[in-house]
Amino acid sequence: MEIIAVIRQGRHIENLYQVKEDNALQELKTENEQKKEFLMSYQLAKRDVTRLEEQLAELRIGKMSPGCEIGDGLPHAHNATDLSGYAAKVDELEREIVAARYRRICAFERVRNCIEALEDEREKLLLTYRYLRGLKWALICTKMELSWKQIHRIHARSLKN
Repeated sequence: MEIIAVIRQGRHIENLYQVKEDNALQELKTENEQKKEFLMSYQLAKRDVTRLEEQLAELRIGKMSPGCEIGDGLPHAHNATDLSGYAAKVDELEREIVAARYRRICAFERVRNCIEALEDEREKLLLTYRYLRGLKWALICTKMELSWKQIHRIHARSLKN
C-alpha cells in the first residue's frame, strides 16, 4: 500500500513539473510572438503606405478616364462642373499618406534601433533581412550562405537577446 501511495505521489509531482514546464514554454512562445509582432511593425506600416498610395493613384486614374463609370459619388467627365468633392477626397488621402509615411519612419527607427542593439553581427544581418527588408527565409539562407536550420537557430537566439 505504501509503495502504491509513493508511486502515485511521484506521478503527481511529475505531472506538476510537466504543467510548470508547459506554462514556461507557453510564456516563452507568447514573448517570442510579441517580439516578432514588434519586428514586423515596419513591414505592416510599409504595406499601409503602399495601400493608401494605390488608392490615391486609382482615384486619380478614375478622374482622368472620362469613359470610366466609378460609383464613388465623385464628379466625372459627364459632370465636370464641380470638382470640390474630388479635390477633398484627394486631399484627405494625401494627408493619410503623409501620416502613414511618418508612422512607417517611426516604426523603421524603433525596429532598427532594437536590431542594432544586438552584439552578434549575424543576428543583426538576419533580422535586418527579415524584418526591415522583408526577405523570405529561403532568400536569407542564400544571402547568408547558411542552411535553413542554422538561420532559424540564429533567429531564435536573436529573439532571446
